Amino acid sequence: MAANRSRYGLLVATLGAVLLAVAVFLPWYGLSFTSAGVSYIQQFGDQVASEYGNAQMQSYVAGLHPTISAFAGHQFAAVSAHQVLKDMNIVLLILAGLGLIDALMPLVLSEDALPAGAGRSLVLLGGVASCCVVFRMFDRPLPEGGIIAMSLREGSWLALLGGLMMLLGGVWPRVSSAPVSEARVEGAWTGLSGWTPQE
Repeated sequence: MAANRSRYGLLVATLGAVLLAVAVFLPWYGLSFTSAGVSYIQQFGDQVASEYGNAQMQSYVAGLHPTISAFAGHQFAAVSAHQVLKDMNIVLLILAGLGLIDALMPLVLSEDALPAGAGRSLVLLGGVASCCVVFRMFDRPLPEGGIIAMSLREGSWLALLGGLMMLLGGVWPRVSSAPVSEARVEGAWTGLSGWTPQE
C-alpha cells in the first residue's frame, strides 16, 4: 500500500519558513539598564559636573539621580536578530529559504498525490533552525560590563515557532493513497467486536 505526503504538512512547513524569515527582522531583544548601569550613569554625570560645571550644575545633576534611578529595568530600545546576530541571521535566512523551496516545489510540481519523499529535509532544516533560535534565546549577545540587560521579545518566539512548524511539517503523518474498501472495514469491525454481520 503506497503512502503519500500530506499537503497539509508541506503547507504548515511553508508558513513556518516564511515566519522564520520575517522574524529575523522583528525585535528579538529588549534593552534596559541594570542597577549597575544606572549607578554608572549617575557617577559619570557627577564626574562631568564636578570637572566642567559650577555648583548650580552639580546640584542640578544630583537632583536628576531619582529620575535616572527610575530607568532601571525599564526597556528603552529593542534590537532584531538582523541587527545584533550578524552570522546567525544569515544562517536562519538560508534555512528558511531552503525550507521554503523544499516545501513549495512538491506542491507546485505535483498535481495529484505527493511522493513519500517530498519535503524530507524539512525535519533537518526545522530542527537546526529551532536549535539555533533556542541557543540565542539563552546565550544572548550581552555587552560587557553588566550595564545593559536583554529580555526576549516577540521576534525570538516567532522564529522558534517558525522552526518548529518546519519540523512539524516534515514529520506530518503520511496519508494512504489506496481507497479503503467496504470489505476491509467490515473485517476490521469483526476482528474488534467478534460479531459477524448476517446476510
